[in-house]
Amino acid sequence: MKQDSIFKGVATALITPITKDGVDYAAFERLINWQIEQGIDALVICGTTGESSTLSDAEHRQILKFAIEVAAGRVPMIAGTGSNDTAYAIDLTRYACELGYDGMLVVTPYYNKTTQNGLVAMFTAIADASTKPIILYNVPSRTGVNIEPATYARLADHPRICAIKEANGNISKIVETAALVGDKLDIYSGNDDQIVPIMACGGVGVISVLSNVAPKETVELCRKYFAGDVAGAMELQKRYLPLINALFCEVNPIPVKAAMAAMGFCENYLKLPLVPMEEPHRQTLLSCMRDVGLNV
Repeated sequence: MKQDSIFKGVATALITPITKDGVDYAAFERLINWQIEQGIDALVICGTTGESSTLSDAEHRQILKFAIEVAAGRVPMIAGTGSNDTAYAIDLTRYACELGYDGMLVVTPYYNKTTQNGLVAMFTAIADASTKPIILYNVPSRTGVNIEPATYARLADHPRICAIKEANGNISKIVETAALVGDKLDIYSGNDDQIVPIMACGGVGVISVLSNVAPKETVELCRKYFAGDVAGAMELQKRYLPLINALFCEVNPIPVKAAMAAMGFCENYLKLPLVPMEEPHRQTLLSCMRDVGLNV
């Protein structure tokens, strides 16, 4: 783990409570406080799970400002500032730096995509403009572009590129990346079903959807692993696998919004093109939640 790491353990990729009238800031405040009380290691605001791609610029900025004020320095705060428009990503990154965020989560460009050289140029431009550490976010199933291990190696020497959120699902590629970047970049799992496997590859935690609904338990999984109880961590990984699968049976954050609504944290409302979870899937999700002891 790097000396200047943003966090070790679990960062919740937090939902954004929304109603037809806009962001529900009262619900958002309750949610942030609950996450911190449950012992979460860090929070990611305005990531994919926070519906960043359909937030207006004004909403995005207000949410970032509100969340860091509520957190009040209690946990590391990471701002989702990525975009397929590099100039906009730079602008959001500078704004989040001014607000005092501890790090930025920057996704690969979606739809327009780019080459590996383009990824190096884009991430370098954003990191050059930032005063805080950057976590590179690789999720090719959503963006259509993958960061190759050799590309991570090219970016690893930038003083403000500090970590990877890896959601490519390919353990062999993650091992290759770890071999190439050594201790220059922290690796976080971007998939809840691979927390233990990625930590076994040298990862230092997870940026998690699961921890929206089960923050304490997700933290416990990581802490068991770090304490040397690999078998105990793996038991938790297996115990929560049905729930993890249910949380991704429709595109994220549709299921986690349904789960959080069932727990009383928000309305089951999403911005189009996302729509509420199909009822048969929702019933399966609720059943999986009950199976791990969640009160729904």
